[in-house]
Amino acid sequence: MTQNKGKALIIGAGIAGLSSAYYLLQKGWQIEILEQNDLSNNCSYGNAGMIVPSHFTPLAAPGVVAQGIRWMFDSKSPFYVKPSLSTQLLSWGLKFLKHTNQNHVDRSASAIRDLNLESSSLYNEIAQNPEFDFELNQNGILMLYKTEKVAEEETELAHKASSLGLAVDILDKKGIQELEPNAQLDVIGGINYKCDGHMNPVKLMKQMISYLKNKGIIFHTQHKVTGYEIAGNTINAIIANGKKFSADRFVMTGGSFLPELAQKAGIKIQLMPGKGYSFMHTPENPIHRLEHAALLLEARVAVTPMNGQIRFGGTMELASHHDKINMKKVEGIVQSIPKYLPDFKVKLPKESEIWFGYRPCAPDGLPYLGQSSKLKNLIIAGGGGMMGLSLGPIFGKTVSELANDQKPTVEIKIFNPERFN
Repeated sequence: MTQNKGKALIIGAGIAGLSSAYYLLQKGWQIEILEQNDLSNNCSYGNAGMIVPSHFTPLAAPGVVAQGIRWMFDSKSPFYVKPSLSTQLLSWGLKFLKHTNQNHVDRSASAIRDLNLESSSLYNEIAQNPEFDFELNQNGILMLYKTEKVAEEETELAHKASSLGLAVDILDKKGIQELEPNAQLDVIGGINYKCDGHMNPVKLMKQMISYLKNKGIIFHTQHKVTGYEIAGNTINAIIANGKKFSADRFVMTGGSFLPELAQKAGIKIQLMPGKGYSFMHTPENPIHRLEHAALLLEARVAVTPMNGQIRFGGTMELASHHDKINMKKVEGIVQSIPKYLPDFKVKLPKESEIWFGYRPCAPDGLPYLGQSSKLKNLIIAGGGGMMGLSLGPIFGKTVSELANDQKPTVEIKIFNPERFN
């Protein structure tokens, strides 16, 4: 490990912030982390735990708007935009519409693929460390469908994935069922993205925090950033809880709160929080278990086996941050499960058993990753949307490379954090 590189201050203790600390530590940086909450829960904990090179199509894609409008009139649908005259939402929406075209999808696909593939390899490396055991399983993710329309769409997408060099199998009803011998699948077929994987995100986060603390990294919890001390094009210090924190390099993560953090530094970053829900289910019959993580495509529900249980999750509510749980959306998730997995008798969970978090969604569906052009000692990493956990390690490694004035392993020009500035 190279020593005495200087001090790095990281804002945010989600997977992007922790991964940044992990890789900066390897290069000899002294590190402190500011987190506005405690370390028990954020969007990195309750998500589906999926590693997704298969998600090479950005959220802003053709057909998304038309489908979203149809879903708006169904209280249990997986998508909802809360009507608002907010200038933030209107600006985000206009940029989103601008990017829902095939040219944008084609231009972005390779870059998103490369980020996810490299991040997947980095997860394999982290899992080799004896201090980590987060149930990493790189056995693929199943895309399950019930209708011919979705089958046609997904088959076309699978051919595109194959042309991008991703390992993928297109399977009929019998073929997909053979991959899950212990659970009946009520589907007409599916796609096995063998390039994908899954993990237990709660274990990953807790183990990463423990690892970093044992290495001497200092966490300042319940510290919300309120301002910056800036001289010219350099940040000298960050103000949080009335205290001043100085450093040589600053790393801004912060998940769905990234726009607020950036605005205080005079930088415009556009994100909308995409609220999602998840809950854990213990099968009544232990014989019925899943070998793979899966996406129930028409329902937009994620299914991930974790530590003998199953995590079900879904929905995308675009609105400002709020703590209210929309039970209709959760009910929609629950009702969709037996339509695909008839062996699993899932009851509507209590509110206290439901987790929710906010995916940080950029209007073009691409993450923000790179060096600030306005502030020379600031690096920004966030906006992973539904790929946040999947992209954690490559975010961290790229941050470390930039802090050490090295060329990033993966090309990041398209992810310029100030592209909407």
